[in-house]
Amino acid sequence: MQELEGRVAVVTGGASGIGFALATRFASAGMRIVLGDVEAPALEKAVAALQEGGADVIGVPTDVTDPEQVEELARAAERQFGAIHIACNNAGVGAGGLSWEAPLETWQWVIGVNLWGVVHGIRAFVPRIIEQSSGHVVNTASVAGLVAAPFMGPYNASKHAVVAVSETLHHELALVAPHVKVSVLCPAWVNTRIGESERNRLAGLTIAPNEGESLMQEALRGFLANGLDPAAVAERVHDAVLTERFWVLTHDTEDSWMAAVRARGRSVEEGTNPGFSGV
Repeated sequence: MQELEGRVAVVTGGASGIGFALATRFASAGMRIVLGDVEAPALEKAVAALQEGGADVIGVPTDVTDPEQVEELARAAERQFGAIHIACNNAGVGAGGLSWEAPLETWQWVIGVNLWGVVHGIRAFVPRIIEQSSGHVVNTASVAGLVAAPFMGPYNASKHAVVAVSETLHHELALVAPHVKVSVLCPAWVNTRIGESERNRLAGLTIAPNEGESLMQEALRGFLANGLDPAAVAERVHDAVLTERFWVLTHDTEDSWMAAVRARGRSVEEGTNPGFSGV
């Protein structure tokens, strides 16, 4: 997409972190914004902040694990603004621990938000975007969708799946709707509140974390605190939309995460057992 002025972007998980940064960046390009987020008070604050900056924006409380709520988010965008041109399937949570100890509720919650949220977004937004003259889908995965670190089984599984679904969508749209492009965002450490994801576990999925999960969350919060500013990530996504680039990587080639990605590729090519040096 070359022209963003006056067009409409929908962002899930838009009340904080990368999602809010995406909304802010697209608003600065003159886009009209629709924010979805499960955290209603934070959503109200995000909408107010964007409006204060001059954005034309609405917020719709949205649990992305519920397909009807995501569909309603899409309908709200159409009612308010008449179309959807960019959809950022961004909502995400983090949890893990040892793969054999992580409760089933943790697996269900992480995959429900990170993967099913993207699936529901694709089903709700893509048919509407196809109707426009041009459009773009941005799915937030992670560098954890390219390399598998220990103690992050549910998260790794969900993000690897998002990468695969995004590649599939890219090929499908190239065949049947080539005016719609796809990007997959694969950030490493970004200074967000994903380490505090427990605040948004819904009723029935709230459980006390096990020891392995608690240790993982403590380490995660430390890494995140030193991560990239979400605004820098949003700038790369904005550039990827303008240049129609699929892969959106946030860290330089010499970064230890990218070294791990390259090492994994060599392991696949050479048929050697996976290794992980830590990042």
